[in-house]
Amino acid sequence: MPRPSSPRDGNAGAAVPPPPDGSAHRESTPAAAARAPTVVVVDDDDGFRASTVRFLRSVGYDVESYAAPEELLSQPPSGGPTCILLDLRMPGMSGLEAQHALMLRQDRHPIVFMSGHADAAVSIQAMKRGAVDFLLKPFEEQAVLDAIDRALRQDAHALAASTAQQEARARLARLTAREHQVCEYLMQGMLNKQIAAALGIAESTVKVHRSRMMEKLGVGSLVALTRLMDQAAGAPPAAGATGPRDGTDD
Repeated sequence: MPRPSSPRDGNAGAAVPPPPDGSAHRESTPAAAARAPTVVVVDDDDGFRASTVRFLRSVGYDVESYAAPEELLSQPPSGGPTCILLDLRMPGMSGLEAQHALMLRQDRHPIVFMSGHADAAVSIQAMKRGAVDFLLKPFEEQAVLDAIDRALRQDAHALAASTAQQEARARLARLTAREHQVCEYLMQGMLNKQIAAALGIAESTVKVHRSRMMEKLGVGSLVALTRLMDQAAGAPPAAGATGPRDGTDD
């Protein structure tokens, strides 16, 4: 059976960080826990939960398990790529209710639902809310591994985008109010002389603000500035986008 990429497999093309050897226990260091891909199993069936945890740990995943969604919701979201294997029917809070609760607290981690009962309407509802997959018990080991792989890749991408957004916003926070104005006008495609007229200042002063703004943001062109602004807004870069024209008009 194919296994998820790990240091023991030697597969270099993994899209998510491979689980390190010996990382299958929650007592791992905080730094390692933040990086390692984690699978969270939520199921009230003690026997099924235990066997699933053993299997996933045997193939190298860091695994956490809970007997009820309420236990999961009492914990803070994981810092690294995470997939939640969530049973649909449980006493108390159901899987769909747990999915909604996770959405309300803005927990980005993707969910793979599990159920011993085929219910087309419920599975469609779960998928519309963003679930990665809906597996019927008993499921093939490869089926759950494939679903976990898709979920972890999705979460790793979301984590990278979130990190880039935070970094971009931190850079923009360094700007003065005037530098923000110059930046906004540049994004509108305005030339230096047009910005000067709009702000009622000399063109040479605009050039000074622009130079300082670009230096603080760590960008060397308007294309790079456009990418940074897209990251700060959480928007994916448009295919073939080149940004506004260079506002230099010497």
